[in-house]
Amino acid sequence: MDCPHFLLPASPIFSPDKIKSSFPMKHFALAFLTALFAHAAMAGDFTGHWLVRFNADGTTRETSLYLKAANDQLTGYMSSHQGNEAIQDGKITGNTFTFSIVRDNFGELTTSKYIGELKEDTLLLKPASGHGRELTLKRVSSEPPGPMPAPPAKISLPAASPVSYNGLAKTPPMGWNSWNEFANKVSDQLIRETADTMIKNGMKDAGYVYVNIDDTWEGQRDAQGNIQTNSKFPNMKALADYVHSKGLKLGIYSSPGPKTCAGFEGSFQHEEQDAKTYAAWDIDYLKYDWCSASQVYDYHSMPAVYAKMGEALRATGRPIVYSLCQYGVLHGPQWGESVGGNLWRTTGDISDNWKSMSHIGLDLQLGLAQYAGPGHWNDPDMLEVGNGGMTETEYRTHFSLWSLLAAPLLAGNDLRHVSPAIFDILMNKEVIAVDQDPLGKQATRVAKEGDLEVWSRPLADGSHAVGLFNRGASTGKVTARWSEIGVSGSARVRDLWAHADRGQSSTEFSAEVPSHGVVLLKMEAVQ
Repeated sequence: MDCPHFLLPASPIFSPDKIKSSFPMKHFALAFLTALFAHAAMAGDFTGHWLVRFNADGTTRETSLYLKAANDQLTGYMSSHQGNEAIQDGKITGNTFTFSIVRDNFGELTTSKYIGELKEDTLLLKPASGHGRELTLKRVSSEPPGPMPAPPAKISLPAASPVSYNGLAKTPPMGWNSWNEFANKVSDQLIRETADTMIKNGMKDAGYVYVNIDDTWEGQRDAQGNIQTNSKFPNMKALADYVHSKGLKLGIYSSPGPKTCAGFEGSFQHEEQDAKTYAAWDIDYLKYDWCSASQVYDYHSMPAVYAKMGEALRATGRPIVYSLCQYGVLHGPQWGESVGGNLWRTTGDISDNWKSMSHIGLDLQLGLAQYAGPGHWNDPDMLEVGNGGMTETEYRTHFSLWSLLAAPLLAGNDLRHVSPAIFDILMNKEVIAVDQDPLGKQATRVAKEGDLEVWSRPLADGSHAVGLFNRGASTGKVTARWSEIGVSGSARVRDLWAHADRGQSSTEFSAEVPSHGVVLLKMEAVQ
């Protein structure tokens, strides 16, 4: 191998004669050269096709890396259920490497970074963020990759006709969803145990009636194209019967794309067939998550894509709540009702921390109240109450804010193991009554002074629910003024967390609110 970069300089110190006559220096030079050549050889070892197949809850999935190494540069592409994605900024350092993949997130480019390590004929790959699956890929071929396969042309759908209202969700849906706490660990047994718990602990009587299975229940399709469950759910119809026997309702999950977010079978080109299957299983609720639909559809077709399933659900004749999970993009609240939706996401996914929850609830819901009403609700995502990432004070704020927003109340914690304090939050019937108020008006922000905010919502009995929020790092005094809320004359004030009356006032009410806390009030005008 001709490698002039690695020649030692001709000098008295490194002359050939010196190397020959100096045993230690000769070995040093040989070791140095050996290491450099080994590094070069190791870099070349990245070139080729690397593959991992793994079983994800009954579904076999594949991820491939097609790599080409040149010195310290790495090029190629990743192929997975997300499609073929070009590697960018690939760098090799010894037996480790890094690269990025840039994705088009509804017109906004996002970058995902990956790190990897070469161990003989095995590549270890994981997201640089530390969140996500670590993959162990084996070499399939040492041949350099050819050109990245071009993605198929995306489908553009014409505007759809409005889908008729199904008559459901006249108040925001209440229940439980598996994803936030259990993710891919959901199973038939977990659903049955959760349903049993909701009966025993009184949640069903408090209004929590939907028991919703999120992603990873899906198996393969049979020869006729009918979706099957995987081994975690041996008989979905029997599970629905069990949940119904408890007086509860069963929800399920899919995507309009070829794959779901977790890489399982989606409903692409099987919308009517899947809707009929859900109806045959006696499903009561469908969460429909955009995910891989971006691979096959022009995202400007999103309303028409959701209308396809909305119409398919209506055609079954079974009452199925339709939940649009499209992250609030493309002005979803403006068209969610017209495609048959009962609720539609207004933001990206919530995380179990104060920053995520407060930003979603207090910033990203502004200007959306006009789209909420009986049968059709803005959805700021599922509850994180009890999952451990926030304090009890912050969870009370979370629950209060979602109730003021007339948001769906879908618990996402392990209901089989709940502390008394968390249970009291989820079961505060005075706060639940705000969420379930039949007038269906979503709260708006009526005052803001720095980190202190006042939100108000009119209720069916003529009173107002009012939240005093403190986003700051220390206790603050928050004042609700009748003129800002729209109350004339005197009003009686009740504290819905303390379950205590706070007297009567003619102009305003003030309270000391702890950091990240709330005082939730009901104000009733005195005639």
